[in-house]
Amino acid sequence: MALSAGASWLGLVSEMPSGPGVIPLEKIVEIVASLPPETRSVLLTSKLSCDEVLAQHSVAKTWGIQLVDKLSEPELKKLRKSLPNTRLIQVIHVRDKTSISEAGYYDDLVDIILLDSGNPEAKTKTLGGTGETHDWQISRDICALSSLPVMLAGGLTPENIKEARTMVEPSGFDLCSGVRTAGKLDEVKLKKFMDIALRNDDGGK
Repeated sequence: MALSAGASWLGLVSEMPSGPGVIPLEKIVEIVASLPPETRSVLLTSKLSCDEVLAQHSVAKTWGIQLVDKLSEPELKKLRKSLPNTRLIQVIHVRDKTSISEAGYYDDLVDIILLDSGNPEAKTKTLGGTGETHDWQISRDICALSSLPVMLAGGLTPENIKEARTMVEPSGFDLCSGVRTAGKLDEVKLKKFMDIALRNDDGGK
């Protein structure tokens, strides 16, 4: 359904401390194996060590890995060295202006930055799928300053995607809860979102 609607990447959510859409690793393996070979599949992981991420990726074999939490610098460098041909996408949970300097920290460590809403410091971590937006002005500043492609996530819906695109000017979008109904991907919402997201008539990306 997502590919038919025009999605460029497919995010597959592995074990998380909270949030919707979690898929057992065994099912992720099945999904990746069933996809057309050119599909850019992405494993979302909350693991905090290189070895744990590698263990997941060794069986999932996705095109990219989305790190929804923060690995230490030595662990991240180890992961980068271990997977030179796998796209590393680092999530930054935008909470205040310190996120701007945090994004700059990753310039030479990952391939893509993804700005989301969440709180990795909460008692039960929220690492995505909140359905909530964050301060898009901060996201706009990060997009303007970053040397990396920057994706926008967090509470995106068919109703606010045009405003988000105009205000933030990201390289692309990551979405989950905004195109779901009763926990399942909603074909009508997804098509409406993608029709707007892929439209360039107002100069958006």
